[in-house]
Parts: sequence; C-alpha cells; structure tokens
Amino acid sequence: MDIEHLIKQRKAYIGNVLHMPDDMQLKAKKLCFAYNQTPPDADEERLRILKELFGSCTDLTFIQPDFHCDYGFNIHFHGMAFLNYNCVILDTSPVDIGSNAFLAPGVCLTCAGHPIDPNQRAEGIETSAPIVLGDNVWLGANVTVCGGVTIGDNVVIGAGSVVTRDIPSNVVALGSPCRVLRPVTKKDLIAPDQVLF
Repeated sequence: MDIEHLIKQRKAYIGNVLHMPDDMQLKAKKLCFAYNQTPPDADEERLRILKELFGSCTDLTFIQPDFHCDYGFNIHFHGMAFLNYNCVILDTSPVDIGSNAFLAPGVCLTCAGHPIDPNQRAEGIETSAPIVLGDNVWLGANVTVCGGVTIGDNVVIGAGSVVTRDIPSNVVALGSPCRVLRPVTKKDLIAPDQVLF
C-alpha cells in the first residue's frame, strides 16, 4: 500500500516521519503561504487557493490567515465553516468538519502524535488517527483536539481545552483534559430583545 493511500484511510496508523511524502507537504506549504499573503479583500483568489488546497470546499468555507496544514487533501468540509486566525490542522489522517463549524483563533486539530519513548521519537516514528467534528460545533480560542477524537453535534468546547477523547452531542465541555460540563439547554438561548442589531 502506498503512503498517500494509507494517510487517506479513516483509521489510525503508525508510520515513520522520514518516509512521509515531502512533495505533497510542499504543495500544501506553498498554497498556505500564498493564501496567508493575500490581501483582506481578495475573496475570489482566497477561494481559488482553498479549492486547490483541499481538493473541494464550498463557497461557505471561510478561513482567516494565518492558516497552516500538512496536506490539505485530508481536510473535508461538510457545509459552512469559519476558521478564525492562526488555526492549524495537522491532517496526517482525515479530518471531517461538520456543517456550521466555528473554530476560534489558535485552534489546533492534530491527527499526528509521537511515541512516549524518546528513542522511538528520535527514530522518526509517529502516530496518526482521524478527527471528526459534528455539525454545529464551536471550538473556543486555543482549543487542541488530538487524533482519534470525535466531537458530536451541537457541542461547545471551552477556550484552552485539550480534547483527548470523544465528546457526545449537545454538551458544553472544557478543561485539560476536556470533560463534559453540562448539556446545552434552552437557558443558553439569548433573548431576542438583547440582540442590538
């Protein structure tokens, strides 16, 4: 099995960073660099670069520079998504981002990991596992989501959280490691008379 096929599979694997396809990473690095250099009003140019980087995305994929990823082709948007400043996606495995996703500044989705043993790290061994964000997920500022994690629908993850295990749907979760705090309820609704415009 070739490496590109392996890293596109929706299952965990263990590989060696020394054998990862540099040419595909270089393409993503060049596209991210070009994207990050665009002026704020270059909407058409930005969308063209994103479509080349991801292979496909909708006109409702909004990403504020700076943005960085490993490959791009392993990131799959399933509807509207807004990624704020300085988001990083290490897509050494597939990353599925559900509809109406909001990623605050500094969010990191990292499929990639490394062994605890220092000798294996020095040999270049790395781990990778897919990440799935359900629909209507909001990740607060500086949230890190680790490989192998699935976050359900309608979830809010509090700022600064480190998500190391699955989070069920319809909850607010936070902390390091991230834990469910409470369900999302009608008490979370903002009253219409509080909306100023």
